[in-house]
Amino acid sequence: MRRTFLLVAVNAFILTLFAGEVIAAGQNYDPLAISGATAPEVIDLTVHDTKRARDIPIRVYLPAGKSPAPVILFSHGLGGSREGNAYTGKHWAARGYVVVAMQHPGSDTSVWRDAPVTQRMAAMRKAANGENFMLRVKDVPAVLDQLERWNKSGVPALTGRMDLTRVGMSGHSFGAVTTQAVSGQVALRGAVSVTDPRIKAAIAFSPSRPKLGGPKQAFGSVRIPWMLMTGTKDVAPIGDADVASRLAVFPALPPGGKYEVVLYNAQHSAFSDRAAPGGAEKRNPNHHRAILALSTAFWDAYLGQDPMAKAWLDGTGPASVLEKDDQWQKK
Repeated sequence: MRRTFLLVAVNAFILTLFAGEVIAAGQNYDPLAISGATAPEVIDLTVHDTKRARDIPIRVYLPAGKSPAPVILFSHGLGGSREGNAYTGKHWAARGYVVVAMQHPGSDTSVWRDAPVTQRMAAMRKAANGENFMLRVKDVPAVLDQLERWNKSGVPALTGRMDLTRVGMSGHSFGAVTTQAVSGQVALRGAVSVTDPRIKAAIAFSPSRPKLGGPKQAFGSVRIPWMLMTGTKDVAPIGDADVASRLAVFPALPPGGKYEVVLYNAQHSAFSDRAAPGGAEKRNPNHHRAILALSTAFWDAYLGQDPMAKAWLDGTGPASVLEKDDQWQKK
């Protein structure tokens, strides 16, 4: 009996000591650090979805090395393309992830590129519809299916390079809506679920509550880790998602690996590569720094299973990259 008690006490001491070492190591963890020796390789490909006779352009950012790496998908906003958000794609790849930026025909640059300037906003509004939403969410499993095939053969640069047991999903604006849908949001009114179980963690830049039903019903059963990023001026020129809509998502999520950052004075375009034309606010260069640091720590913690990254994320790390008026919470 006494021996059992001693063993339990020793094991508890070792676990406590280990936890303390992890926390201390987390203080030295730096999600912004990258090696400048080798830039990520960039490959443009097209996924052909035979079932829908649909071509989905993708841009792949490949990290250095030959070992299988976790995969992060990115879905652009309305009117965007696979070329957008290169700053996140390059950084995540430099940190060891295969990043796949998808382009969604029907809600991409083709919507506005050939339209007269005076008609571009109207064309964009027309494209923000339910049909394009469903096309987008079906693009995700189509791309993952093709990546699984290419991981075996077909594209030499990708063969054996992807660890598809560790997949992250991300997106901005319409891409955030896409991300929410395939990463655990509950569909309403008898709609078929579009959640893909291969996705293990997700980041939504400019999230929003559903148009139908309440946030709790939509997000209350999300099982995987989620990170939400928005701003105090995150209002898009198209759609009805205001700041209140974006802030309604986090309280509805169940606890466990859930995070939210609200960047002070950040507009909708703060999460993109460049400011939107006519933006009222001057861009804050620290916003991109915070976005890269927090998103990378999240991927490292939940796709990379790095205990130091999680210690940084759950400890004082976020405060080191955020400014005094930014807001951060976790549960």
